[in-house]
Amino acid sequence: MTALDSAATTTPGLAERIKTQTDAAHRRTEQSRFVGELLAGKLTPAAHAALIGQTYLVYRTLEDAGRAHADHPVVAPFLGDELLRTDALEADLEFLLGAGWRDQVTALPATQRYIDRLNEVAFDWPAGFVAHHYIRYLGDLSGGQIIRRMLERAYGYTTDGLRFYIFDRIEKPKLYKDAYRAKLDDAPLTADEQQRLIDEVNLAYDLNGALFADLEADIDTYLVK
Repeated sequence: MTALDSAATTTPGLAERIKTQTDAAHRRTEQSRFVGELLAGKLTPAAHAALIGQTYLVYRTLEDAGRAHADHPVVAPFLGDELLRTDALEADLEFLLGAGWRDQVTALPATQRYIDRLNEVAFDWPAGFVAHHYIRYLGDLSGGQIIRRMLERAYGYTTDGLRFYIFDRIEKPKLYKDAYRAKLDDAPLTADEQQRLIDEVNLAYDLNGALFADLEADIDTYLVK
């Protein structure tokens, strides 16, 4: 094996570099008090409904952007109806808030900044869309499944209220995630585009953390008495 061959085999792919270079931002997001208290059952079901409502607003915009890129060679490999969450979120919100749930869901300031960023980059920059797609859906298929089990224990949900976390059409999530990461490595992106994508993932984690912080600002209203 030549030195060039050795370098080629040891250079990490895009998926591994995303994971490594965004780990700190990811960990910051996981330290949310709001989420921790929710999963421990220390907050009322209204807190879960509030989180699902803000999450819905983000996914509605993200999935609109996905439809705009349906035929783009960078984006198309990552798209699949089996991932789409908007319908599941709407069903959860109707269960949690009732038929008039749309009148009860308005964007918090941090959520609006998140949506504004999606509108800024996800429709016109394919790699930017992939960055936001990655943080959301791979998170849903990974940590989201742990969240689902903890919410089941804390609040007694089974299916209704948890549809957001249920991927009925993905039989083996690990294999699906492995294939997704392989698509990242194969994406036709220049080195500069790859780094911009990684930077956008970091920003997406920060936007998500700010959304949690906005919810935490009202945490006293959600505490179980």
